Amino acid sequence: MTRAIAVVAVAGAAAGVCVGIAGAAPDPDPRVPRIDTVIHDGPQQATVIVYSAAMRKLIPVNVLRPKNQKKPSPTLYLLNGAGGGEDSATWAAKTSYVQFFADKNVNVVTPIGGAFSYYTDWQRDDPVLGRNKWTTFLTKELPPLIDKELKTTKVNSIAGISMAGTSVLNLAIAAPKLYRSVAAYSGCARTSDPLGQAYIRMVVADRGQGNLNNMWGTPASRGWRDNDPYINAAKLRGTKVYMTSGSGLPGQYDRTDAPLVNGDVITLANQMILGGIIEAAVNDCTRQMAARLKKLRIPNKVLLRPNGTHSWAYWEHDLHTTWPMIAADLR
Repeated sequence: MTRAIAVVAVAGAAAGVCVGIAGAAPDPDPRVPRIDTVIHDGPQQATVIVYSAAMRKLIPVNVLRPKNQKKPSPTLYLLNGAGGGEDSATWAAKTSYVQFFADKNVNVVTPIGGAFSYYTDWQRDDPVLGRNKWTTFLTKELPPLIDKELKTTKVNSIAGISMAGTSVLNLAIAAPKLYRSVAAYSGCARTSDPLGQAYIRMVVADRGQGNLNNMWGTPASRGWRDNDPYINAAKLRGTKVYMTSGSGLPGQYDRTDAPLVNGDVITLANQMILGGIIEAAVNDCTRQMAARLKKLRIPNKVLLRPNGTHSWAYWEHDLHTTWPMIAADLR
């Protein structure tokens, strides 16, 4: 489970003789992913520190546990948005997801890291954003470690918002048998068309200050088409797909008395203007993907709200709305 702690055996202290260290564990193999440390934050919460061999670094992973931990439970991988959970815009900080899942029979696993990375395997290391091999980490390194550590049923689903709403579709395409279902909340399912590329440029280059060419190559290259969920939608066959988005017009959570606005007119203005523009673009992507899945006869459920901006209160609502379907998939 966790690394062994070396036992120090000291003998002959009165004579000033140090016998030395007994049972010291050898340094772990840097080529092998592992769980480094488990921190129990509460009866149903833990932080699992995982070493990624692909990225050569330690990654904190937040885990919510079910009340009954004596029997195996399924796992929902729930990803944060553009900030990767490294900022204050997280499921933990912006929603009541801890309380929501407290009585659910599921492990909820959320990695912290990957800001502006699109949770994908980058072709090259980036001077600003570093080494990103998130597809490898999330589909190959992390699941076996979580299954062993938590004694799961090995039945999984995955969900994500905004940036990760694109990522979860690509992760399900990359690992066809890993997830029973995938839920994309306000994610753009297009990456290689002009609108999709403009959105990714805003996240990676403008906000993250990363070199876009280091991710999938130049925007005209094959790497972008290989990571376009719309183009590769046929590979989602066998995985149930849930997608949500609003129209971008102001809705029930776009008011001064709404959760997370708290009377702040600047916050509200930003949510309505920038959040409205982003959500309108995402809505177009979602409609295109819905038509593509329908043509391919891939089971899906698309929830298109007549209003709503690109903001957390809507994503929490979408999680609650889609959860009964995801829970059924995890049985």
